[in-house]
Amino acid sequence: MYLKKISLVNYKNFEAEAFEFNTKINCFVGYNGVGKTNVLDAIYHLAFTKGYFNSIASQNIQHEKEFFVVEGLFNLDEREELINCSFKKGQKKVVKRNGKDYEKLSEHIGLIPVVIISPNDTNLISEGSDVRRKFMDSVIAQSDKYYLQDLISYNKVLSQRNALLKYFASNHTFDALNIDVYNKQLINFGDKIYKKRKQFSEDFAPILERRHKHISSEGENVSFTYKSQLDKTDFEELLQNSLEKDRVLQYTSVGIQRDDLLYSIEEYPIKKFGSQGQQKTYLIALKLAEFDFIQMQSKKTPILLLDDIFDKLDENRVSKIVDLVNDDNFGQIFITDTHAERTENVIKKTDQPYKMFELN
Repeated sequence: MYLKKISLVNYKNFEAEAFEFNTKINCFVGYNGVGKTNVLDAIYHLAFTKGYFNSIASQNIQHEKEFFVVEGLFNLDEREELINCSFKKGQKKVVKRNGKDYEKLSEHIGLIPVVIISPNDTNLISEGSDVRRKFMDSVIAQSDKYYLQDLISYNKVLSQRNALLKYFASNHTFDALNIDVYNKQLINFGDKIYKKRKQFSEDFAPILERRHKHISSEGENVSFTYKSQLDKTDFEELLQNSLEKDRVLQYTSVGIQRDDLLYSIEEYPIKKFGSQGQQKTYLIALKLAEFDFIQMQSKKTPILLLDDIFDKLDENRVSKIVDLVNDDNFGQIFITDTHAERTENVIKKTDQPYKMFELN
């Protein structure tokens, strides 16, 4: 699978631009602010129907314009797939596959697997559990369409239960039967999501460990652990025990929406005890493990987007990345960098064909 060409209209800093790509390596070089990362974000947009760096559609429209269009032509299993994402202010986002609208945007997820490695990934360590849950959900959803539907359904029921709790509080009333209806639905979807997340973490952890050993010269032991309230107590009991607390708080305080991922190095939390270099290495291993997992589960080779990583890594880690680029297990790769000469020197060390795009 690879992206043959892309066209951008009023997307971020691009008024009208089109690019045709090499099937292997494509490098966007230029000063900061010229739109290198925006091209990668547009590719991500075609895969996930939203941007990686800003998921709010209206904020991806070029300043003072009313709409944006991103269109990409992919080669997928020896057939062409034309994907079109567009948004106009005041209207719904539209995603088309070969000219036909999707009824639900979620139906598109997984068709074009994409993995991005970016300086922004530090938020997977530094930010709260919601960021790590989104990462986990994104990885699972790219190879399991039923998982995404269950997650959407769960969040809808959760929102309805929370609205009911607020209604009870503001009207000084309570209806146990009504709450029970939502509890049963939460348990149904929540249990399925929990089992898939648990299985994912068990499958993912050894892949991460292998990737980390490959790119780390220190050879530290790392771990990746899924943490959930459902580990020790079944969901029905959790909801029953927390009901009085939920009524006071006016929202659902237990469930899989509180899950987290724990990252450790030598059995210590990497957020507190990992050096900057150790955290960078862990994150790259995490994203490469994501690539491996999706490839293994979906039987498709994801497109790999490498944003500004040569500028953030030392020479040793860059050489490890170059080794990976040379691996035939990787398909199409997109790279951004501020230094054209540096990028070309790195890429020339591989045996792969490439194409340079200089933006200004």
